[in-house]
Amino acid sequence: MKNLVLMLFGLTPCFFGLTACSTDSTDDVEFSEDDTVVTELHAAFAAFNSDATTIYLDGSEVVIETTGLPNHETVYWGEGNDLYIEEPDVAVTPSIMSSNNNATTIRVDATPDLTGNTVETELNTIGIAVSGSSIFNDQEGAGALDQAAASLDWTGAHIGPGVYHYHLEPKAFSNDDGNLVGILLDGIFLYGRKCNSTGTYPTDLDASGGHTSTTQYTDGEAEYHYHIINEVYSTTGSYLAFAGPFQGY
Repeated sequence: MKNLVLMLFGLTPCFFGLTACSTDSTDDVEFSEDDTVVTELHAAFAAFNSDATTIYLDGSEVVIETTGLPNHETVYWGEGNDLYIEEPDVAVTPSIMSSNNNATTIRVDATPDLTGNTVETELNTIGIAVSGSSIFNDQEGAGALDQAAASLDWTGAHIGPGVYHYHLEPKAFSNDDGNLVGILLDGIFLYGRKCNSTGTYPTDLDASGGHTSTTQYTDGEAEYHYHIINEVYSTTGSYLAFAGPFQGY
């Protein structure tokens, strides 16, 4: 398994440096040694919040450094912040600015390995969203997400442990559409519930919510990627961002 590096830092601003949907499966993709040679960042990285993220190539890996601070409104900004909004029905946990370890760095393979075994997700950060904040799986602490549903804001996120993170479809930047949501720890991009090429919900997703097809960032080339699965999560009435397993190890 590739080496995953996940580090938490103090809040330190940093800046941004500088693929729809057929019935193909990952079994149809041919791989060669040339697939591992990457000389420039994937076009999708241009969609990430440049005020929060620095993204660059380091050999065969992409490094994503982020302040973890989202570029959208939420009650979790705390009163007095320009992006603060009132959400009276949210059982608020600590605010973003009172949590001093939002910053996160991950390293992912620039060319995901789709020939190996699937890997289950774990707690804490499983990816970085285009907003700059973390993506978590369908668990909270030692149990199901249900126990934390009351604390999720309008875009399916909350604070704890430490970082502001999304469990559900992040409506602030992907709401019943094919927009890019972020990238996961296996180096595979996650998109909204619809296919960019067809404008409809894909019907050929595998157990991870992924398939191979073109996207708005692949210039007509097919690429394996994930979608938020179009199934309602019962407690919240929304959709889980990603439950796994990972496919790109």
